[in-house]
Amino acid sequence: MSHNRSGLLPGLLAGLLAALVCAAALGAAVLFQDRLPGVLTQFGNGLPLSLALSLVIAMVVAFAMGAVRPRNIVLLPLSALYAGGAVVAGQITGSSIMAGTILRTPPDQRAPAGLADVTVPNFTEGLPTALSLYQAPLAEMWAVWLYIAVAALAALCLLTFRVVRVRRAQTAPAEPEPQEPEYRAPFEPAQPPKQDLFTPRRPARD
Repeated sequence: MSHNRSGLLPGLLAGLLAALVCAAALGAAVLFQDRLPGVLTQFGNGLPLSLALSLVIAMVVAFAMGAVRPRNIVLLPLSALYAGGAVVAGQITGSSIMAGTILRTPPDQRAPAGLADVTVPNFTEGLPTALSLYQAPLAEMWAVWLYIAVAALAALCLLTFRVVRVRRAQTAPAEPEPQEPEYRAPFEPAQPPKQDLFTPRRPARD
């Protein structure tokens, strides 16, 4: 019950679902990058586009986990893990299918990847090639790690801001409800007289 009140379990499920969706979307973007406008893929060697996708993934994961009004700080590092993991999973999935399609297709029959190429044999065939990207020297593949770091850090910052706001809202004292003014008839005094004006007063005793 305490996990539900703190938003831990709903936050975990929402973050996991968002990470899976983002990983699938990024994998599709990697696989079908030849069909994207050349202005996007060629500008800055594709670095701005990849950074923008990392930020979008971070926003989706953080907003999904923040939608349950979380208060548990355990979700903060998990948001970074989900966002960074979504980038890694998307990169590996898209690159594996692309590499497997190239390896399993004769050179004279190769064409841009399509939905028909999204198969398990293509994925397993190209998986070693995709994993080798993370084993290359950092000086050569620094951009791959940059995308992961940007997504993880952005998700961490966004969800931290959300958790702080939720905690402040729950610890702030509740404002008293305004009381409705008492209705009085016209010319009715605000306070009734303590004694009737027409009632004779008793004389004071010595």
